[in-house]
Amino acid sequence: MRRLASLALFALVMSIAARAHADGHVVTIGTLAPKQSAWGKVFSVWEEAVKKKSGGKLELRIFYNGQQGDDGAMVGKVRAGQLDGAAVSAIGLGLVHKPILALQIPGLFRTWETLDRARDAVRGELEQGAAKEGFYITLGDLGRLRSMTHGVTIRRPKDLEGHKVLTWRNDTIGPTVFQVLPNVTIVPLSAPEVLPGLRTGAIDVLSAPAIIAEQLQWAPQLDHIGGDTSVIAIGGMVFSKPKMDAMPADLREIMTSTGRLAQDALKTRIRAEDDAAFDRLKTKMTVVTLSEEDKKEWKAVFVKVGARLKQGTFDPKFVERLAELAGS
Repeated sequence: MRRLASLALFALVMSIAARAHADGHVVTIGTLAPKQSAWGKVFSVWEEAVKKKSGGKLELRIFYNGQQGDDGAMVGKVRAGQLDGAAVSAIGLGLVHKPILALQIPGLFRTWETLDRARDAVRGELEQGAAKEGFYITLGDLGRLRSMTHGVTIRRPKDLEGHKVLTWRNDTIGPTVFQVLPNVTIVPLSAPEVLPGLRTGAIDVLSAPAIIAEQLQWAPQLDHIGGDTSVIAIGGMVFSKPKMDAMPADLREIMTSTGRLAQDALKTRIRAEDDAAFDRLKTKMTVVTLSEEDKKEWKAVFVKVGARLKQGTFDPKFVERLAELAGS
C-alpha cells in the first residue's frame, strides 16, 4: 500500500511538472555566430534575462554555429514555422523585405554616423514592410566591410581581374558590383563554406568586417586587409510574427523589452570589437590604403552599380532618399 501511495505521489508530481513545462513558451533562434563570439556572449545574457524576468515561463533556445543553416535557410525556416527567429546579416533581412538591403549599396555609407541617421529615418517603414511579410525585425550592426585577400594586393578595380571573389548566396548587390568589372570570377558561397573555400583556393578575395573574419577563423587564411571602408555591414533579428502574436501579452513584453536591451548592447559592443579586431589584424596582415586616384576609380564603379540597382532591384526614389540622408 505504501509503495502504491509513493508511486501515485510520484505520478502526480511528474504530471504537474509536465503541465508546467507545457504551459511554458520556448522561442527557438538560429545564428551563424559561435557561442563564444561577441554575439554569443550577449545572447547568453539575454537568455538568462528572459528566463529570470518570466519566472521560467519563457525560454530562449539558441542554435549556434550555423546549426540551422545560412541566412537563406534560417529565414525559410522562420517563414515555415520551423524556427521562431534568427540572427541574420543584411542578406537575410533583405530576404524578408528587399529594401533593407539597399542600406548596403557600396559607397552610400562610410561612417556609423551617416548610417545611423539614415537607418533611424527609414526604420519605421522597413519594420512595417517586414510585418506585411509576416516578420518582426530589429536592425543591428556587423561591422565595417573590408576587402581581404590571399596573395594579392587590390588597390584598383582592374586588380581584381583573374581572381576568385566571394559573393554571398541570395545577395543581389555583390554580383552587380562584379558585373561591371571584366574577367572576375565570382564564387557564391554561404558563410559556413568560406573557410573551406579559402583553404582550397576556391576564393582568394572577400569582403567582410574584421570581427567576422577573426571570429569565424577566416583571417589566418588571408594576408592583406583594406584600410578603407565603402560599406557598413548591418544585420539584425527576424522573428515569426504569428509566433510572437500568439504569445501571452506579458511574455511578449518581456521578449520585446529584453530584446531591445540585447540589441543596444550589441550595437555598442560590436562597433568597439570590430575596431579592436582590425587593430589586431593590422599587426598580422599587410594593410592596403587607397590613394585618391584609387578611390576615384572605385567611386566610378559604385556609381555604375547604383544606377543598375535603381533599374529594377530597388525603388529609385528610396535609394535617392538614402543618398540624401547620407549627405552624398
